[in-house]
Amino acid sequence: MDVIPVIDVRHGLVVHARRGQRSDYRPLVTPLAPGSDPVAVARGYLSLFPFRTLYVADLDGIEGRGRNGGLAQRLGAAMPGVTFWIDDGAGPSDRPASAGSMPVVGSESLSDADLSRLRDSPPDRFVLSLDFRDDSFAGPQALLEDAGAWPRRVIVMTLSRVGAADGPDLKRVSEIVARAGPRAVYAAGGVRDRGDLKALRAAGAAGALIATALHAGTIRAGDLVEIAGRSQSLHEKG
Repeated sequence: MDVIPVIDVRHGLVVHARRGQRSDYRPLVTPLAPGSDPVAVARGYLSLFPFRTLYVADLDGIEGRGRNGGLAQRLGAAMPGVTFWIDDGAGPSDRPASAGSMPVVGSESLSDADLSRLRDSPPDRFVLSLDFRDDSFAGPQALLEDAGAWPRRVIVMTLSRVGAADGPDLKRVSEIVARAGPRAVYAAGGVRDRGDLKALRAAGAAGALIATALHAGTIRAGDLVEIAGRSQSLHEKG
């Protein structure tokens, strides 16, 4: 099972995401890094475990304030062996994948007019994030209903559980897994500990995106070795 650490960036700094209430996010304080610089936090994750993939949410780009310029390049230059999944509000063809970067297309950033571009894009050149706020889908309803439009990798992002230690939404993840066919489904939001990772694996998830549990120490290096092992080195870069 893949375990993918998350870095949420606003105004150049990593912030602590909680329940999707982005106006309340504050700069991250973590024992894994001396500050909240994205490169420092990424290196802190890698000091814990040799992750091969990190997820980066450029919140300024997602919210339409302009992206954090050079963020992906800085991270890639500092950690050339890591693939960064980048969600910055871009559409499926706005930013191509590269050797160390994979675009994430968030449903909350899409409109009905974007669906044809989504369907026409190669399924292995971006990751789709199906974004949920409480019980509501954030994005075009047609996208949620048409699994045939989904790419090879899909994130189930439950924003109300991010940073909340409420546990993952196993029911929703199971429902998406059942509809996804051969696609790999990744859960995001609410993971607290090794038990939650095991429950997601049992629900059919290929992986999980986590942050708070790593900073709080409720998921430790030994848990990562048990759950993720070295499997992440087998996954594609870019």
